[in-house]
Amino acid sequence: MIDVVEHVRPSVVNINTVAQVQTVFGVFPQEGAGSGVIVSPDGYILTNNHVVEGAQQIKVTLLSGKSYPARLVGADRFSDIAVVKVGTAERLPAAQLGTSGTLRVGQLAVAIGNPFGLGHTVTVGVVSALNRSIQVPGLIIENLIQTDAAINPGNSGGALADSGGSVIGINTAIVPNAQGIGFAIPVDSARAIMDQLIRAGHVVRPYVGVVWGGDVDRSIAGQYNLPVDHGVLVREVDANGPAANAGIQAGDIIVAVDGKPVANWNEFIRELFTRRPGDRVRLEIVRDGGRRTLVVTLAQRTQ
Repeated sequence: MIDVVEHVRPSVVNINTVAQVQTVFGVFPQEGAGSGVIVSPDGYILTNNHVVEGAQQIKVTLLSGKSYPARLVGADRFSDIAVVKVGTAERLPAAQLGTSGTLRVGQLAVAIGNPFGLGHTVTVGVVSALNRSIQVPGLIIENLIQTDAAINPGNSGGALADSGGSVIGINTAIVPNAQGIGFAIPVDSARAIMDQLIRAGHVVRPYVGVVWGGDVDRSIAGQYNLPVDHGVLVREVDANGPAANAGIQAGDIIVAVDGKPVANWNEFIRELFTRRPGDRVRLEIVRDGGRRTLVVTLAQRTQ
């Protein structure tokens, strides 16, 4: 355990921000604090969007105590991922990014961050669950790692590491008034977003134009006498979106993407996010007890 901490801790930084906030009494500076993970020796740092959102000033402090001003490279509110960069000739201690695709419930999880602005702190737990979703103001963040390693305010953007000292997630949120429930963004997802932010400064996502109305499982199928026991119920369809143009209607149940069954909204979104705007996908739906396949040309998500 000590070896894990000593291996990962130098790559976790404190991030302090200053934003100008408009109030009825005028504009006042508001300070914030969070954490980040160094991902390259030349100064790229992975953190949460909500840590740096709206900040006019960003300061990064290393474990050694050295501080540097940082600039925002890019941010993505849908995944709560952001990348900042410090300008220094010093080669920084970059973290070893692992993989989250082989995570198993019960394996060790070590959270390192800057809770309450106190400086580097380590907490230990396990991976409690996978593929979780949480509701935050304005959106749902999908496909998260749930852990009971304590993730406190200020830990956001810090590292969740495995027993080998590899980063498996980026700490992102806690459930208020609950103990032992924290969440992290899987490193595979974070890396994919990070690469786009570094390359282009923004993330390109496909848009299909349907509103989630619930997941279908055996219980729901039995209760409502549905002809399928898996899939995604469409509650609304954007009248000007790709799904409407393809003929998808409210009340349809999406059961497969390009022939691959989807059991729920998380799986549906993950399949879509492997495509790009302009791609044509075959959505298999159930309507009025019958199955049909409709071809949707994906657009680009803009908000």
